[in-house]
Amino acid sequence: MFSKFDSGPSPLKKKLKTIDMDDAFSRPFDHLTEEIIFVILDHLHDDPFSRKSFSLVCKSFYSTESQHRKSLRPLRSDLIRSIARRYPSISKLDLSLCLHVEDSFLNAISCAWKMTLFSIDLSRSRSFSNAGLSNLVTNCAGLVEINLSNGVALTDSALKVIAEAKNLEKLWLARCRSITDMGIGCVAVGCRKLKVLCLKWCVHITDMGVGLIATKCKELRSLDLSFLPITEKCLQPILQLQHLEELVLEECHGIDDEGLAALERYCKRNSLKLLNLTRCQSIGHSGLSSLINGSEDLQQLILSYGSSITTDMAKCLHNFSGLQSLKLDCCSLTTSGLRAIANWRASLKELSLSKCAGVTDECVSTLVQKHDQLRKLDITCCRKITYASINSITSSCSSLVSLKMESCSLVPREAYVLIGKHCPYLEELDVTDNEIDNEGLKSVSKCSRLSVLKLGICLNINDDGLSHIANGCPKIKELDLYRSTGITDRGIAATAGGCPALEMINIAYNNKITDSSLISLSKCLRLKALEIRGCCRISPIGLAAIAMGCKQLTVLDIKKCVNVNDDGMLPLAQFSHNLKQA
Repeated sequence: MFSKFDSGPSPLKKKLKTIDMDDAFSRPFDHLTEEIIFVILDHLHDDPFSRKSFSLVCKSFYSTESQHRKSLRPLRSDLIRSIARRYPSISKLDLSLCLHVEDSFLNAISCAWKMTLFSIDLSRSRSFSNAGLSNLVTNCAGLVEINLSNGVALTDSALKVIAEAKNLEKLWLARCRSITDMGIGCVAVGCRKLKVLCLKWCVHITDMGVGLIATKCKELRSLDLSFLPITEKCLQPILQLQHLEELVLEECHGIDDEGLAALERYCKRNSLKLLNLTRCQSIGHSGLSSLINGSEDLQQLILSYGSSITTDMAKCLHNFSGLQSLKLDCCSLTTSGLRAIANWRASLKELSLSKCAGVTDECVSTLVQKHDQLRKLDITCCRKITYASINSITSSCSSLVSLKMESCSLVPREAYVLIGKHCPYLEELDVTDNEIDNEGLKSVSKCSRLSVLKLGICLNINDDGLSHIANGCPKIKELDLYRSTGITDRGIAATAGGCPALEMINIAYNNKITDSSLISLSKCLRLKALEIRGCCRISPIGLAAIAMGCKQLTVLDIKKCVNVNDDGMLPLAQFSHNLKQA
């Protein structure tokens, strides 16, 4: 209530209040706290163009985006100094696109982000020396991840420098062919906190070096020893690591049944969840039994390109009730072995039988009736299966999210109708080089969650079938139409209109595709990969449309596009700044 001496708010106060209200509505972003803006930026993490647009709104947003960014993947190392001034809080730096990273650049990195950097990827970088690495490791005491893969010139002296990174938890050294036991021994002594170590293709590291790692680095969770000249001698300390969850022994030919038999008494209860024995053809059922003795938590087993899957091999895994994933690609399967797998206590979630000899309708039926909770199934190139297998799979495994069945040439077109009818949760379908037709695609279009669809060399489909997919599967991100010659501009136009999330499309070797298709695809703003090799009717007009419309394009294959000339290259140079491969 106003007193009798107070006539109420003055006209000046009313005017000021009106101005304040107008100000609030005209500049609403000024009232957002930094925390709210950071949340907005978190949602834009996977979209660099949206982040860039966001930072250009105003000076405040520009500054906030600079403070918020934690990861970088520069295209050139000479940009590092200018980048460092704008982004002061980088914690993860990926230099895999920078082929030449000199010591001066590593010095600039170690000065700019000494307090924040915890991860650096130098897996494709050259030109730096041990001095540059030493500067990096010394100044950036918080480094926990270093990727030096493909460092063919790296020697033991470089690992001696890396050993000074006392807080290091993850180290990748794949294909560092010059390092030896001496260098890896330095790492073992200096980096006691290691949890992840990849030594794939480090062919001069032997049992001694691996044994040192297992003895000193007790926190190891993941260890990749693929292609190393090791024997069972180094496995004793490895299998006693209490926290080890992943062990990869791909193509370790020095490990065999005889050597593993002596290990069994040393294998205590362990935490191993993933074991990869790809191409370990010297390991049979007795060796496998010895190796997994005590691994009661085993969830994933990879035996691809290995020994024949016999009854004895399958029986040694009978009691592993937690086993969820089994990959047997290119293994020879026996009927009795597959029946034994069907009788396991475990209920598999993922099964890969790609290119396996011996897979028949009877085998598939037996397997899927038991393992009816399968979510991923790969039967690529299982050329003996027919309609009966697809009927069994779709009837038993209604929770499938991924089905790969490339080149299953005896499966008739009628079978594909069953996929859409019984597998509504499907997200990935590969029917490359098969008899699927438009009716099959019409049924598959009911799988509204589908994001990956591979229809290469499918000669029975045309625009009508593709239109069903465009209308029913709006989440498609990857579409392969390689050599599917029934597809024309009309089908591509329907796809571009109905699948706004499209990121990759392959329409290579289709002589019916013209510039009209590329003009349609230019409206797919998320497109990152376009393969139009051998599309002879494409011209610079179509390429210009793609260059101007698809700013996120990183991969473009235009080999054998005979009508493309310099006029097509100029728009790419002008607009496709993210192009990495062409």
